[in-house]
Amino acid sequence: MKAAVYHGDHSVTLDDVPDAVIARPTDAIVDIEYAGVCGSDLWTYRGQGADAPSRIGHEFVGTVREVGSQVSSVKAGDWVVVPFRYSDGECDYCRRGLETSCINGGFWGRESIDAGQGEAACVPQADGTLVKALPDGGRPDESLIPSLLTLTDVFTTGYHAAVCAHVKAGDTVTVVGDGAVGLCAIMAAKLLGAGRVINAGSSHEDRHRLARLFGADEVIEARGQEAVEMVGTLTSGSMSDVVLECVGSAQSFTTAIDMCAAGASLSYVGLPHGVEIDVKTLFYKNITITGGMSPAHHYIGSLLPAVLDGQIDPGMVYTQEYGLEDIARAYADMDQRRTIKPMIKVR
Repeated sequence: MKAAVYHGDHSVTLDDVPDAVIARPTDAIVDIEYAGVCGSDLWTYRGQGADAPSRIGHEFVGTVREVGSQVSSVKAGDWVVVPFRYSDGECDYCRRGLETSCINGGFWGRESIDAGQGEAACVPQADGTLVKALPDGGRPDESLIPSLLTLTDVFTTGYHAAVCAHVKAGDTVTVVGDGAVGLCAIMAAKLLGAGRVINAGSSHEDRHRLARLFGADEVIEARGQEAVEMVGTLTSGSMSDVVLECVGSAQSFTTAIDMCAAGASLSYVGLPHGVEIDVKTLFYKNITITGGMSPAHHYIGSLLPAVLDGQIDPGMVYTQEYGLEDIARAYADMDQRRTIKPMIKVR
């Protein structure tokens, strides 16, 4: 079969790889229909992630082809959403809603052989991992698939930021970051009742338009201290009740802290790179820091109705569609900011 393989700095190609096969009775084979390219894939692409060569991709949806003898929650023919980390659904962490910490879980292309940007994947721990989009396992309407694909990672990550910060009705929320996760965090904050959402960090008009479509009330082009001052102006000096940090850089984290009101919550879901925190500032302003890696599986079931009913449309985050044969171009376009987030049509 064909699958995307990372070969080193700025090199992802479509290669012939061994077919996905059932290895354990708890496995299932999923024929992948659509996949996404994630910001964390981009870190790998830039030589800052997995070793080469390795399979790549962790956001995918598709149809179950075959199940192992001990799999009971899905059957061949079911259309499923596949979270970015597999999990057994039974360990203490899974029962607490922290499937990303599952003791028997793992990441695609690392602890598992297969990954999400290919024609098929063997899914370990299928009962604890796969989620049917519809109760009967049927295929959802084609128009809903982009939004369902976001539940594998990007929207559930933005949602995790808002949930961890306890966003509530009337809150002023500032989202730091203009990428896919930042856009989803805007929509998630509005879904949870935020009264006002400010998006900070982009100088690109196309991203401004998307931020407003996702629910931003104001968009700030500035970064760093200038952005902090603009939030102060917009809030008449009160600053933000909640700040959602969706970048992970040292500058973005410092900026996020400075945007917090006294007693605010700062929730981070941007993968941190070189971040150092001034704990004294947190102490004197009683700022709570929360967030981390999203347990996507924990949220998928509760978010499915909002997607299926059309209450939210996070699929807008995919700004360009590519065929699997164009995977190298998808990565190059995302790396050069020619597209915010690619969607890969596999079949």
